[in-house]
Amino acid sequence: MSLLLLTNHSWWKPLILILEVAGCALLVVFLESCSTAPLLAATMLPTGTKETQLRDSNSQKVHPQPMEEAKQTTEAFEAMVSKIFNDISSLKSAYIQLQAAHTPYDPEKIQDADKLVVSELKNLSELKHFYRENNPKPVCVSHQDSRLAAEIQEQQSLLKTYEVMVKKFQSELQNKDSEIHQLQRQIEEADQKRAKLEKNLKLRGLSTRESDGSGDESGLFHVDLTPDLFTSTVEAAFKAIHDFSKPLINMMKAAGWDLDSAANSIEPNVVYAKRAHKKYAFESHICQRMFDGFQHESFSIKSDNLTASKESFLNQFLALREMDPLDILGQNPDSIFGKFCRSKYVVVVHPKMEASFFGNLDQRNYVIGGGHPRTPFYQAFLKLAKSIWLLHRLAYSFEPAVKIFQVKTGSEFSEVYMESVLKNLIVDENEEKPKVELMVMPGFWIGGTVIQSRVYLSGVKVTD
Repeated sequence: MSLLLLTNHSWWKPLILILEVAGCALLVVFLESCSTAPLLAATMLPTGTKETQLRDSNSQKVHPQPMEEAKQTTEAFEAMVSKIFNDISSLKSAYIQLQAAHTPYDPEKIQDADKLVVSELKNLSELKHFYRENNPKPVCVSHQDSRLAAEIQEQQSLLKTYEVMVKKFQSELQNKDSEIHQLQRQIEEADQKRAKLEKNLKLRGLSTRESDGSGDESGLFHVDLTPDLFTSTVEAAFKAIHDFSKPLINMMKAAGWDLDSAANSIEPNVVYAKRAHKKYAFESHICQRMFDGFQHESFSIKSDNLTASKESFLNQFLALREMDPLDILGQNPDSIFGKFCRSKYVVVVHPKMEASFFGNLDQRNYVIGGGHPRTPFYQAFLKLAKSIWLLHRLAYSFEPAVKIFQVKTGSEFSEVYMESVLKNLIVDENEEKPKVELMVMPGFWIGGTVIQSRVYLSGVKVTD
């Protein structure tokens, strides 16, 4: 006999309740077979049947039995009651195991549980037939031993039931953990998509504001235009010039360039306090090329439909500020920013210099052709270009616009408009005022505020 075909039917679920009723029926059968307990058996029957039984028993004669035999019969009766309920508890435990084997579905566990259920049903069936065919005899064991053994078996059955429930809860816990991990992965994917959408939104904001002067109605971009904001942007541009000059000088050294001759070709007859100061000649060269055209709103870049709205300049500044320039150029290489990067690269990096670096002009030709290579050198240049472009966009966001001023070589040093790039200077008051040899960074007027230009001076002494 197998219960596997029954587990999928809806009427199998109330089996436990049926088994409880079946257990009561077995008790009735047993009580009917015991001459010492007719009244107790009658109490187990329905009300109408019970009254009929009582009337029948009252009409019969009662034959007294010896006290010892009655006691033994009572002990046997109690032992069998415990046995019946113990078997029913075991059957309930087996049935729970059978249910647990279906979630998750485990064929081997289902087979084992099925056999266990069938075995318990057989035990109950054998018990029923035994009491129908035989009048129980007094057992040899004591009443207390029988009850103790029955209680032990019942507790063991309950323990099995609890073990099944614990395994079921553990399985549910594992499922919940799996769901949590899956939700965490979904959150990570959502965060990545959100970051990508924000980046695309900024890119779209940059490209659209190059062609029209509409503001951002979503309220995404807001900033207070203050001299401090512009000053910090100037500092970032000055640092970018310094940072790009380092790999440029190192590549010139690696290519075998004479740095002294190269510095003199940029600005001849400069008297340097130290040989290491010749790096300022290269920074001055980069500065002069990058800021050429800064005084124009277009930055000397030709573009169709270029607007002159203050708001559009600010929106371009905010859209580009937090983005990787290579990402912007990858999506829109022919934007006005892309044209700015191409025009500045070809004037900052001389063809002879590039040929000595890479052995050819492939990168230069690629840039002139409208591309933006992903080489480390060009990416370093894009950081510089971005900082200068941001400074220009911010300068024309102010009302009135920020004005740029440059210092010519040979000009007399002024502490109001100039700042020396050398901090440890010794100036002799009896001698002539120091002269400007190189301008490393231009200066700016923003309203009534002056942002000093950075210069390299001659005619001064430097402390170690």
